[in-house]
Amino acid sequence: MLDSAVGGTVDEGSVLADITGMLQILLEEYGLDEAEITMDTKFHDDLELESIDLVGLSGQLRDRYGDAINFAAFIAERELGEIMALTVGELVEFVVESLQAPGKD
Repeated sequence: MLDSAVGGTVDEGSVLADITGMLQILLEEYGLDEAEITMDTKFHDDLELESIDLVGLSGQLRDRYGDAINFAAFIAERELGEIMALTVGELVEFVVESLQAPGKD
């Protein structure tokens, strides 16, 4: 689990770096390891990831951050069009908010 999450200090920059690393590993499997990943990067349009890839990412997030990250609930709140347009930044913000939520540190 993330050490800084235990201490209650987490920021968008460190979470973006973590998620970027996870995505780069995932993208290497598709030969897309040159993709630039920013807060505005869209999972579907820019990275060409499908829903099964998001399931894999969900597992990586749980491994990294623990049970504070409920990716399934995060996705369940969205319509299909919103999921297709999901950006890395939206996920980063969700992770940061989840880790900073009361009772999560």
